[in-house]
Amino acid sequence: MQIILLKDVEKLGLRGDVVDVARGYARNYLLPRCLAEVATPARVTELERVEAQRATREARSTEQAQEIAEVLGTTVLRFEVKSGPTGSLFGSVTPTDVADEIWRTQKIRVDRRKVGIDPIKRIGRYAIPIGLFEDVQVDVKTLVVPEGGELPPEEELAALEAAEAEAAAAAAAEHEDAESVVAEVIAEEELAEDEPADAGPEGAEEEEAVTAFGETASERVEHDEPASWSDEAVSESVEQEKPVSPSDETT
Repeated sequence: MQIILLKDVEKLGLRGDVVDVARGYARNYLLPRCLAEVATPARVTELERVEAQRATREARSTEQAQEIAEVLGTTVLRFEVKSGPTGSLFGSVTPTDVADEIWRTQKIRVDRRKVGIDPIKRIGRYAIPIGLFEDVQVDVKTLVVPEGGELPPEEELAALEAAEAEAAAAAAAEHEDAESVVAEVIAEEELAEDEPADAGPEGAEEEEAVTAFGETASERVEHDEPASWSDEAVSESVEQEKPVSPSDETT
């Protein structure tokens, strides 16, 4: 299935590229996340027209490249982006963003694949190397500033980055400690499962030893004990043994 990338996608392509992907990958991932659109004939034709127009402003010789380098060498690109308190971006500035901004501000076409940066993920001041033609290259000054604000001094930027790195290291250490505790608990549980059950106090290994008569010890004791007399039997015995008084005989 052919799609047109709406954003740079790692290991797939840059924004504006027409690429072939599996239908499931497009339907289930790229299209729902607005990373791509279906490559209809009309859209492909429009992209080709825009690319051809930009190509007329691309360096085609060393002399043209040097002239473009002089222009871009004095150009300052500015990106206002959403960022967090430590300077991390909610998103990134990609090589495609840089190429598009150069076209928007200078109407100069540069190859996005010759913009020599990884996606920028922090506010700051950057010098971005761009290949123009063969061995002609220029560094373009670029400012990535917080939305609605200005860049702090370099010292403050460095402190913010260091604080973020320290917080990330602390979080990683805490996560590692938690994993270690979990591993210890699991190991203890496995060890407990492997240990034999407690045999109890000495002498209780055989709760009921079988006697030679086929009875347990407790049953043998019960048989040896005399049966207890009932209260009625005791009363009758006492009356029989009681001596007869003279008055009873006279009567």
